[in-house]
Amino acid sequence: MASVRVETLVEAPAEAVWDAIADVGAVHRRLLPGRVADARLDGDTRILTMPDGAVVRELIVAVDHERRRMAYSVVGGQRMPLAYHHAAFQVFAEGDRARLVWVTDVLPHEMAGHVRPRVERGLAEMKDVLEASAAWPR
Repeated sequence: MASVRVETLVEAPAEAVWDAIADVGAVHRRLLPGRVADARLDGDTRILTMPDGAVVRELIVAVDHERRRMAYSVVGGQRMPLAYHHAAFQVFAEGDRARLVWVTDVLPHEMAGHVRPRVERGLAEMKDVLEASAAWPR
């Protein structure tokens, strides 16, 4: 299985970054507005609606508050020809900032080269949104 690992430093407290990651039903508002039009939960399944109307179903595997780790697996609506997809976010405190790590495992192996730029772009968008929201008092 191929793994894609990307990380970034976010100019926001780890607690705030984790709060957004752990809010799995609000990815369209708190992490990827514009890229995800809507999100809703059906039990352990997160159903994402994209701006073009496409629907992606993700099984939320774990939300571990102690380790600040959230894991999910795409189980339907994948836009790429993947036989397997599992990913996890983890948030680490680094002083007043947060290190956000996103690891995505995919099969077939050769798809990792197609997945990496999407994950990198997604993480950069999340960083921008998280930093912008950290600048605003709640």
